[in-house]
Amino acid sequence: MNQRLEGLAQSDIRAMTKAANAAGAINLGQGICDLPTPPSVAEAAIRAIQEQRSTYTYAEGDADLRSKIAAKLARVNGIEADPETDIIVTAGSAAAFTCVLHGLFDPGDGILIPEPYYGYHVGAAKVAGLVPQFVGLAAPGFELTEESLRAAITPATRGLVLCTPSNPSGRMLSREEIHAAERIAEEFDLYVITDEIYESITYDGREHISPASTSAAMAARSVTILGLSKTFSITGWRLGYAVAPPALAERLKLVHDLFYICAPTPLQHGVAAGFDLPDSFFEEMRADYAKKRDLIVGALSDIGLAPVTPEGAYYVLADVSRMGAATAKDAAMQLMKESGVASVPGTAFFSGTGQESGQGLVRFCYAKEFPVLEEAAQRLRAWGATT
Repeated sequence: MNQRLEGLAQSDIRAMTKAANAAGAINLGQGICDLPTPPSVAEAAIRAIQEQRSTYTYAEGDADLRSKIAAKLARVNGIEADPETDIIVTAGSAAAFTCVLHGLFDPGDGILIPEPYYGYHVGAAKVAGLVPQFVGLAAPGFELTEESLRAAITPATRGLVLCTPSNPSGRMLSREEIHAAERIAEEFDLYVITDEIYESITYDGREHISPASTSAAMAARSVTILGLSKTFSITGWRLGYAVAPPALAERLKLVHDLFYICAPTPLQHGVAAGFDLPDSFFEEMRADYAKKRDLIVGALSDIGLAPVTPEGAYYVLADVSRMGAATAKDAAMQLMKESGVASVPGTAFFSGTGQESGQGLVRFCYAKEFPVLEEAAQRLRAWGATT
């Protein structure tokens, strides 16, 4: 057997989903996002299928979709991108990240990953033969600093992953944090890979900042990864995109062709319609998610599972140390069995090598319909009243 998979297993996120389904619990663990897809997006995909628009696109994606992406990047993200040379439509943002790992790095290269992290960033890096180098961020603020980055660098380090808004903490990088990352990247000549799939889900008027927009120097070394799964509630469609300077984008396009051929063609036509949605769609989405955030954060606060209030995305970390469980997984399982609400152990988002191990944390996802969340909040409060 090969060695790259040694020590890897399916994430606790998937495991808790299976456990929740078996127990009949409300699944606030996995970010499935089982909300309605915008009708214009669904209808455009259906039309594409009915019109037999089902053959390959270019490896970099449909030309019309890339043009719409370029216009959106300029308008929303402050990134000027040539749709012919700088944009690759991928089979999900995870595919975009895979293309980066195989297109820009060699086995044995080190890649900085702040923790708490999205577990797939770590697992995919290991499968590609890279060495994750963890940058510990202290709770509850999880602030990224130049000092913490510098402490994690070795001579093998060649890249840095930034996730904003963050899964699992909901933290959004400030301009000062991005400038700190830029100084380190310039000093050590690092690629910067940014996962910004939750860019449209932000709260309290906070500004999402794409690191590639902050300076020409940062743009020259950055790969910006964005997606459509969360914004349009189409997690199963597997559509994302990457933006990079032409020389880097060409390498990503090659890997995407070799691994995936192209993203699903009819679904590309479907999401193209999403780029024509009015600003009011995104404003209403943010307002709805803010209400959902406050509902879950309020319930957790009421029962003494102190939450880290998210600034973006749709996840909330909660402190379950008062439960006295031996591990975060034990706490998550106990909470699910006793309250009927499933979460994910915090250890799924930490390496366990630093001060922060995630043992006293669990993560909840609130990308659900209001009635489901209201029932979950009621169950949590009922459980809290008995403990």
